[in-house]
Amino acid sequence: MSSGNTFGRIFRITTWGESHGPAIGVVVDGCPAGLALSAADIQKELDRRRVGQSKVTSQRQEADRVEILSGLFQGQTTGTPIALLVWNRDADSSKYESIKHLFRPGHADFTYLAKYGIRDYRGGGRASARETVGRVAAGAIAKKLLAQSGIEILGYTTQIHTIRAEKFVPEEIERNPVRCPDPDAAQKMVERILEARKAGDSVGGIVEVVARGVPAGLGEPVFDKLDADLAKGLMSIPAVKGVEIGSGFAAALLFGSEHNDPFVRKGERIGTLSNHAGGILGGISTGEEIVVRMVVKPTSSILREQQSVDVEGNPVSLRVEGRHDPCVCPRAVPIAEAMVALVLADHLLRQRTDRLFLP
Repeated sequence: MSSGNTFGRIFRITTWGESHGPAIGVVVDGCPAGLALSAADIQKELDRRRVGQSKVTSQRQEADRVEILSGLFQGQTTGTPIALLVWNRDADSSKYESIKHLFRPGHADFTYLAKYGIRDYRGGGRASARETVGRVAAGAIAKKLLAQSGIEILGYTTQIHTIRAEKFVPEEIERNPVRCPDPDAAQKMVERILEARKAGDSVGGIVEVVARGVPAGLGEPVFDKLDADLAKGLMSIPAVKGVEIGSGFAAALLFGSEHNDPFVRKGERIGTLSNHAGGILGGISTGEEIVVRMVVKPTSSILREQQSVDVEGNPVSLRVEGRHDPCVCPRAVPIAEAMVALVLADHLLRQRTDRLFLP
């Protein structure tokens, strides 16, 4: 029976490793042979995800240098499993010794123990966002594969706490530490995060991902709908508590006459005038931009005193020390992009098996 560590049908990934273990990584299977790939392609994405990038992220220092162990020869994929490894160099488990018998509020301590009867208390073990190193590394390969078909993916932060982006300036996204396309909102977001950190607290936010150049026809019509797989992929990211496609929950405020996207001819293809559907109808891509958003909760590890119980159920007060992000959003952007890329790469390959002749 699956243990939930593998994602995808044809383009499949299996991540492995724990936050404070010796290493972490991923095995990618199903990538076609002949794709030009280098460690630099993967490193570029890992550098965007890694800790210690700025004053609004965890100060744990990890270079996250990727090693490609298999599946590559003379700069091209061979069609065999691609094994990627990243060593953990700066894990400090000492802060967890004093709370190893306590259940931290907002964490998976209790639920992991309830499921397995044992848990790795060092940094959250497998439940840690450190696990997403493997996703981002695999996502880098998926992005290269998608680029062969003219598909590109862009993620950014649209909201942190009560501060929302009001402008969209794409070139600003990687220029500020919160990856927000609105430079004015970005500065306010940074200030809000630092205020929360100073108060021993944390904040959440919203990350949006847009996929451009996705052809019409990707996705399966029933249980493996493209939007369903996107939702699953994004919801599997630690700290994500909600996902919406296109207009999402705002659709509840519209009439059908407002929400329906009229079809028109756009050059050589059929398209829509608006995109409330977020590029997906009936679980299948329309050819318009795919637009997804995910809600990220405030980081559970905070310095403020909290009430909980120990493994025996006795009430306790605790503070969670260590090095933690006061807001997950900035580093969640490349993770969200990776999951969208993995879903699209899988469905792109699946589509090639659904029709005898592709247009």
